[in-house]
Amino acid sequence: MKLVVIGCGRVGSAVARDFAADGWEVTAVDQKKEALGRLGDAWEGRFVVGHGMDSQILRRAGAHEADAVVVATNGDNTNLVIAQVVQKRFGVENVVVRVLDPARAQFYATLGLQTVCPTQTAISELGNRVRRTAQVLA
Repeated sequence: MKLVVIGCGRVGSAVARDFAADGWEVTAVDQKKEALGRLGDAWEGRFVVGHGMDSQILRRAGAHEADAVVVATNGDNTNLVIAQVVQKRFGVENVVVRVLDPARAQFYATLGLQTVCPTQTAISELGNRVRRTAQVLA
């Protein structure tokens, strides 16, 4: 199975390492060459330097033949554009995109994108833990 990960920060690099450890053929993409260091010395996957909104970079990364793409740069707008390009232009059905804004994540999910919103996850988890602790203490 082939995975392309766009954005090689803390999240993207962890996803790339995790799938590579599971035997996937992984290509990570980041604008900064230094991001390769986040993948570790044992990294055997591919790494492409460039912007994920560049169709040539996406093609060089193998988006046109990927089984899945994870988009996890540090910008919601960038992530959403890249996810739509990968889905529509390259025909990848399994595209998962990180979106920090809960309202945007919900809206784009209604358009068929698989969105992950860590902000909403944190809001929900924080509230759940406060409620559980309050019930125990009551």
